[in-house]
Amino acid sequence: MSYLVLARKYRPQSFEDVVKQEHVTRTLANAISAGRVAHAMLFSGPRGTGKTTIARILAKAMNCEKGPSPVPCNVCRSCKEITAGSASDVFEIDGASNNGVEHIRELRENIKYTPVHSAYKIYIIDEVHMLSTSAFNALLKTLEEPPAHIMFLFATTEPHKIPITILSRCQRHDLRRIEIRDVCEHIKKLCDKESIEIDEPSLDIVARESGGSMRDALSLLDQVMSCSDGAIRYEKVIEILGVIDRKVLFDLSSAILSGNISKVLDILDDIYDHGHNIKELYSAIIGHFRHLLIVKIGKKVPKLVDLPEHEIRLMNEQVKNIAEPFLSQILDMLFKEESSIKFSLDPKLALEIAFIRLFGAKPALGIDTLIEKLEELRNGVYQEPPEPTVFHKPFAAPTEQPKEIRESHTPEVRFDPMADCDKTWEKIIEIVSKDNPALSAMLGKCRLEISSDQQFQIQVSGNGFELNRIRKNASVVENICRRLFNKDISLTINSEQSQPESSVKKKSLNQLKQEAKTHPMVVAALETFGGRIVEVKISE
Repeated sequence: MSYLVLARKYRPQSFEDVVKQEHVTRTLANAISAGRVAHAMLFSGPRGTGKTTIARILAKAMNCEKGPSPVPCNVCRSCKEITAGSASDVFEIDGASNNGVEHIRELRENIKYTPVHSAYKIYIIDEVHMLSTSAFNALLKTLEEPPAHIMFLFATTEPHKIPITILSRCQRHDLRRIEIRDVCEHIKKLCDKESIEIDEPSLDIVARESGGSMRDALSLLDQVMSCSDGAIRYEKVIEILGVIDRKVLFDLSSAILSGNISKVLDILDDIYDHGHNIKELYSAIIGHFRHLLIVKIGKKVPKLVDLPEHEIRLMNEQVKNIAEPFLSQILDMLFKEESSIKFSLDPKLALEIAFIRLFGAKPALGIDTLIEKLEELRNGVYQEPPEPTVFHKPFAAPTEQPKEIRESHTPEVRFDPMADCDKTWEKIIEIVSKDNPALSAMLGKCRLEISSDQQFQIQVSGNGFELNRIRKNASVVENICRRLFNKDISLTINSEQSQPESSVKKKSLNQLKQEAKTHPMVVAALETFGGRIVEVKISE
């Protein structure tokens, strides 16, 4: 076959050509210049990031006729043979298929002989972690004190599987994943060299699917080039690679944040019909909300979010009016549902259930707001906090009736409210507690006064928070009273005069502590963060 794939055709032939591994290549170049090159080196890192490539370049640099030189000439006999993979003094060994002790014994016998025509005899062992324990043991002594003409260059994706006795005898260099923007820039240069027209979104999707591996990116680019007739366009790339359009993730997050459950389910159904992997989609959704949260936080976004600039701008626009605690809450709930979707026999159904649970959650107040309001409560200067921004309405259970229907079924009683004010008040609180327990708890601290059979007054002795809440729900209580007694009753809410400071001080500590424990803001904080009350201190 005459065609040479891009990964081989454009394989780096010098340290300068290696993409975004300067921390390794610079160190090696300096070591060569200073004559301090170690006899055994380990290159570790993700696949396709340049481990074996750097080992080959180092071999050329050490055996170059003009060397050792940090810049191999690539024209001498040794450089050409190493490039072609036919060098008589450079041996590339696959650790997966040559992992037995007999192979290492054969290697030990061969290292006794001097190089044929080069300065060094170099052994490059790829996937060295695949060697057996006995093979590693056989290599120990030779690795520690090899002949002066021997170099060992190891490459692995799993350094943790290598015995510490081997690691301690090697100089280790860790390679990093290549960022999407750097992959895009490199493959764009290669497309220009190949006279291939490709748009920026296509570059982004190829780079993203590579997972930080330059070799994978070039393999995908080869696939796209072979399947495209003429210019490469985004729609075609999506179809060829079978990946989910990034626009789908933005549509999903937009529907989630706006509370449009029907649109969410419709998008999921469309993705499923196109044959996409639901589990991969869910991982992409989690990653997308992770990016949204980081963009909202706004610190080190370019470093923490490896995405194109135009996507980051879209994310900024999407979370502009979204509360940070709410994004954090969504991400936490999605992450907790991951195992149920991963191991489900019906991932699509599991994903739909996860989103329905998500829509049933109540948006949380921010920790700063809670702390601020609790501090105001402690200082006796309390203002009702603004309602948290609700981006979706919690779902009611299928069997739960609308509030208007429940109110219409309020039982009518026949006793005279004027005759027994306490009994009337107890009955009202009992009915309120069925729909709004928090409101009924506040009403339990109040008194009911009946001026006439059609004029009720609620005397509120609590704080400003309770007074505002009761006034806000006055129409609910008034409607209950009208249905309860079948009369046109008018309800007014009054605040009792604040007690003088001397009488407040006379309250028992236990009573004050109990009021603090049962305060709505304290209860909300405990429910939101799953906490518990350790101690209540009464300030002087």
